[in-house]
Amino acid sequence: MKNKIRPLLATVLAVLLLAGCGEDPELVQFRNYMENFCTKISEIDTSINSIDAQSDTAVNDLLSCLDELDNVFQSFAEHDFPEEFDYLEELADRSGEYMEAAVSGYHETYKNGGYDESMAEYARENYSRAYKCIQVIITYLHGDKPEASDLSDSED
Repeated sequence: MKNKIRPLLATVLAVLLLAGCGEDPELVQFRNYMENFCTKISEIDTSINSIDAQSDTAVNDLLSCLDELDNVFQSFAEHDFPEEFDYLEELADRSGEYMEAAVSGYHETYKNGGYDESMAEYARENYSRAYKCIQVIITYLHGDKPEASDLSDSED
């Protein structure tokens, strides 16, 4: 997870710095929203990575962090993008759907103190797709067009 968050945050910050001065207040507000979104997911990622896997509370700590992450993604999916970026709202919605499925899958994975490997794989795949959607959104916000391979994983 750590490998995905840091480049994502760095890209968003670069976009924010390059997009600079004299802009529409709505775009400035959106840029601030995106920065806060990326900061929050980075903080949650740090919390997840700091969980002691040997702890008796590790599973509950992980699920709690994932629930928080899901809330952040759901808020992102519900956010109204500026008109210039309306075309990205469907992808934001999809990221929320994938994260919701991932978190639900992780809860099922650890249900009743067990571990379901096939459910864990399902959850990991949805988690990865949620982040892929975010990466594609950031690529567009950066002014670039994602490669076809970037889009294929997020459009399943």
